[in-house]
Amino acid sequence: MDRTDELAVELRHAIGRVVRAAKREADSLPTAHATTLGFLEREGPMPIAELARRRAVKHQGQSRTVGELADLGYVERTASDTDRRVSVIRISDTGSEVLRRDMTARADWLATAIREELDDEERAALERLPGIFERLARRAD
Repeated sequence: MDRTDELAVELRHAIGRVVRAAKREADSLPTAHATTLGFLEREGPMPIAELARRRAVKHQGQSRTVGELADLGYVERTASDTDRRVSVIRISDTGSEVLRRDMTARADWLATAIREELDDEERAALERLPGIFERLARRAD
């Protein structure tokens, strides 16, 4: 394993820890709820089977999550235009607001951590990271 391989492992671990910490400290939604709402917000309405596939969970589990979200008023079910037996799930305005609130809380947590934990030089080093990570992420597009 060369230094680039080691760096990739270190980055993956560190980024994962930061993401988990931000979620733990700021999220009001359980992970299954946040993930489901995130897919619906980014990609639009879809059937439960598609949500389950994207989340890599069983249909039954995803159906339970959608039921919980519907009970909270965070998603709405409508019949498919092509098959009336299939429910299409869409995020509600309330669901979008709750998701946005959690995302803002995560960003606020991270901003506070950056201000309190890092010096000017470290903050300056972070300035380049969003662009670098975007370039790396485009490889998957």
